[in-house]
Amino acid sequence: MRTPRNDQLSPTDRAKGRGNHVPERRCVVTGEVFPAERLVRLALGPDGGIAPDVHGKAPGRGAWIGVDRATLEAAQARGKLRSGLARALHESGFAIPDDLGARIEAQLARATLDRLGLESRAGMLISGNDKIEQAARRGQVRLLLHAHDAGEDGRKKLAQAWRVGEDAEGSGREGLVLPVDRGTLSVALGRENAVHLAIVDARAADRVLAHLSRWQFFTGWSRDAANRVSDTDSRAPGTGDTSAASAVSGAF
Repeated sequence: MRTPRNDQLSPTDRAKGRGNHVPERRCVVTGEVFPAERLVRLALGPDGGIAPDVHGKAPGRGAWIGVDRATLEAAQARGKLRSGLARALHESGFAIPDDLGARIEAQLARATLDRLGLESRAGMLISGNDKIEQAARRGQVRLLLHAHDAGEDGRKKLAQAWRVGEDAEGSGREGLVLPVDRGTLSVALGRENAVHLAIVDARAADRVLAHLSRWQFFTGWSRDAANRVSDTDSRAPGTGDTSAASAVSGAF
């Protein structure tokens, strides 16, 4: 396997990523190689500062991390992050903000909720118990999402309707509980009382889960299973059980 470049994703890479080739990058903390879409890019700014670049599009040199926040902050405290960045960037005179982990988490939260907003405006997302239940029973739901303060009864009822619609009764398929409450979700989507959400397009589900899986992995959030009806799996490596809701509230 070739050694991946520690730089930004080029337009060529992104174009190839839509085909059979998946660009890979090496984590500067662990040395492990993952698909670039699972990692977070750190960009070296013109002022010599390191900043998160979760979309992988900022100009200039960059490096990649594929660890959760706790691991990143431990590596930063031990100097391992600095040494890894120095090797990848061929640079030593850069500044790493003390709150780098919080900045990454906030950007991942914003990217995920912005993606949900885009899918909502494109008509790929529906909300409301009755609408979701009807779509689920018709086999139209591709990804089922819930605010983390959604009631258990409501979640179970919609999951059951989803399983019925997909002829998957007994499979244990459940929706995904998001690391945000209904208030944050409602503000992000511009909707009142957004508690349950459903994505009704497979490509849209892929786009949402690509962002959400990185956010979940970095924060360690792992309440309930992520299930969808789709062709690819974009989950980031690793699991955990820590809530990310407090960090999200500061991102909006």
